[in-house]
Amino acid sequence: WFWIIGGAVLVIALIAAAAWFLTVRPDLAEIETAAAKPAWTGAAAQGGTLLDASGFVVARREATVSAKIAGKVSEVLIQEGQHVTEGEVLARLDDSNALASLGQAQAQAASIQASIAVAQAAVADDGPKYTRSLALHQRGYLSDQDVEDAKAAYDTARSNLLLAQRQYAAAQATVEVFRRAEDDTIVRAPFSGVVTATAAQPGEIVAPVAGGGFTRTGICTIVDMDSLEIDVDVAESFISRVTPGMPAVVKLDAYPDLEIPAQVITVIPTADRSKATVTVRVGLKIKDPRIVPDMGAHVAFLSPAPAAPAGGAAAAGRIVVVPPDAVQTEDGGQTIVYVISDGHAQRRAVRVGDRTAAGQQIVAGLQPDELVAVEGADHLKDGAGVKIVKGS
Repeated sequence: WFWIIGGAVLVIALIAAAAWFLTVRPDLAEIETAAAKPAWTGAAAQGGTLLDASGFVVARREATVSAKIAGKVSEVLIQEGQHVTEGEVLARLDDSNALASLGQAQAQAASIQASIAVAQAAVADDGPKYTRSLALHQRGYLSDQDVEDAKAAYDTARSNLLLAQRQYAAAQATVEVFRRAEDDTIVRAPFSGVVTATAAQPGEIVAPVAGGGFTRTGICTIVDMDSLEIDVDVAESFISRVTPGMPAVVKLDAYPDLEIPAQVITVIPTADRSKATVTVRVGLKIKDPRIVPDMGAHVAFLSPAPAAPAGGAAAAGRIVVVPPDAVQTEDGGQTIVYVISDGHAQRRAVRVGDRTAAGQQIVAGLQPDELVAVEGADHLKDGAGVKIVKGS
């Protein structure tokens, strides 16, 4: 029995190990894949570089936020690098004087409102008296003077009521003025963005205009990161090559391996006499948190996209675009890719073309929509089993 039970346990363990191996397959190389795309679709249609220029990242929407009134800072609620939304409270000024003035105006309005009630009571009292006086005068019980006195009292009561109502309206307007003055002690974000600098601290005096002494003129600086673009200076002799809407590729000096697809927004119609250059605005097609204002940038202006040939991929010679990391160069200079099919990597010799903003062009050896290995391709061998962990 000992040998029978031991043999059964061993068989079960072997079956479990085989099932685990077939399921997990630790021998399979983990890779990321990408599909080959026709060269004329999307950004892959970009041509070669026509012109290179250098410039800087600039923000088209940037503001130094200040209070509308002069006052002492009581609270600062932001710091550098903080994301804020439109209308968010950034800081508060000392509002004790504003609150006192507002309270005084509200008290005056309440007093005038009470006088309206008194005037309304007088009108309600003198109106019937005047009516009765007219009736008694017609019967001969009252003189003309008595009627005139009753009418004067009634008219005076109505005038006092109208005056009180006008005074209350003026008092309400005064309350609104002081309420807005109190609201002006709160500094809010004019738009959504990122705080790039803070200038004032609690206890400091700030004012919307420059003053003497140690008065600050701003609370902080906010930049709308969605408005970032590139300003480049192009020599006058080459500006004819640049047109609005033409494609471009941007590389940041801080991240030389990061290629950002871009497009020319406009050519500013003025030249710098001292440098003999013209400024060109280049818009970024993608947003990246690594892009910040005043970064140095290199812009490559690309030739326009060629028209898609009639007859589809066959007429185009089946030129496709793949990520640059998918292309490997062997010792003999042969360029290859690894095509993924049925869970295995197949070595495929290819002929490469231009490298554009969309990726590496393959002019021969690869068909559209075929999957190629990207991340981990440099460790593959022909026929090796693979496990796809991410595909695009």
